[in-house]
Amino acid sequence: MCFICERIDEIKQGINPYFVKELKTGYVVIGDHQFFEGYTLFLCKNHVNELHELSDEFKQQFLVEMSLVQQAVAQAFQADKMNIELLGNGESHVHWHLFPRRSGDLGEFGQNGRGPVWWLPFEKMYAEKTKPNKEKLSVLKAQLLLELNQLI
Repeated sequence: MCFICERIDEIKQGINPYFVKELKTGYVVIGDHQFFEGYTLFLCKNHVNELHELSDEFKQQFLVEMSLVQQAVAQAFQADKMNIELLGNGESHVHWHLFPRRSGDLGEFGQNGRGPVWWLPFEKMYAEKTKPNKEKLSVLKAQLLLELNQLI
């Protein structure tokens, strides 16, 4: 079983602490690491490797829902800009990365503090100190759920 499928299984069992909301085509979860506060993922309910492998109807609904999740993330975390990526190089189960961005959030790693999230060194983005504690995770989830419930 892939890592994303394992996480979805944890959601279904009620033991995934990062779970925020279930939609028709996927699950909204707060990211395990929060260098970019509000970093969220939207996990596809179907295990496919590529977006084009989804049926047209499901794919269209998935894209609409991703857009609504993106809007909720932007509003909940006061993003200046949103970075949205569907990569699948590490885990080939279709899932979106949604990064709320703020001016200068890359600091010394960007050009004038700007640039893609992947310019940040891996060890900085995934440092232990970027993991939210239970209280912070609770706040992040509540902020996002509030916006999601208003939009969906």
